[in-house]
Amino acid sequence: MGSSPVRRSLVGLGLLASAVAVGKVRLDRSTARRVAVVTSAAATEPHSDRTFEPDAVAHLPDPVRRYFETVLEAGRTSVASVRLEQRGEFRLGGRSGSWKPMRATQHYGVDPPGFVWDATIDVAPLVPVRVVDAYERGHGSLRACLLSTIPVADADPGPEMNEAELQRYLAEAVWFPTALLPGAGVEWAAVDDRSARATLRDRGTTASLVFHFDDDGLVERVTAAERYRQEDDDYAPWTGRFGDYQRIDGRLIPTEASVEWNLPDGNLPYWRAVVTTVEHQTG
Repeated sequence: MGSSPVRRSLVGLGLLASAVAVGKVRLDRSTARRVAVVTSAAATEPHSDRTFEPDAVAHLPDPVRRYFETVLEAGRTSVASVRLEQRGEFRLGGRSGSWKPMRATQHYGVDPPGFVWDATIDVAPLVPVRVVDAYERGHGSLRACLLSTIPVADADPGPEMNEAELQRYLAEAVWFPTALLPGAGVEWAAVDDRSARATLRDRGTTASLVFHFDDDGLVERVTAAERYRQEDDDYAPWTGRFGDYQRIDGRLIPTEASVEWNLPDGNLPYWRAVVTTVEHQTG
């Protein structure tokens, strides 16, 4: 006798559940290896003897100097690696898309610069998409898998992707501001009395952003005149916004952030979140 429809359905669900479990384990392991690569410099490079001294930023453009004097305490040790957790929303499907719940864990290494963003976006009840966005060893990449198993987006390293991901690292360094100091390789050039351009070079890739400062000397937003946009395989203006600064581990950092594309037909916000946990490691 043949199997009943119910039995066949149960077998199919069992096979799907098994495939999802295997896919999740594989993705967990590969992501953990990438995190280890990005953060390994914290264990090999001496950071404990690198401290912030106000005299070291006296030559920088005024808004940049004020920023460092505001967010860092004198003698504060430079950060080697960071782990943070985010909770928020991600917009899928472009301008007509809806916001979906998101949670993410992100790891950074400073010397050399790198990050791994491991996010889960709930596109529907019990239907998550796992997104791993990274910059490691000079290479930028993005992978998105439905149920941690079925690929739905894939961007391999290339000049455009490498630059875009290094720009992301540069913008997000406000969460560990010693990484924005000249001693960490960042070059600053004045734009006006409220903004300055930061430039970071790594393994043949150059990333630049303009940092805009508020009346309190804090970074309120960062902008890129051109950032690679995978959806269009082209470049577009981009803005990241920061707020709700709190002092954590002697560093004044934002706990709210959002990002958007600045397109000809209007701004397109696509990510917004709060930072719920920050762990700075100084080596």
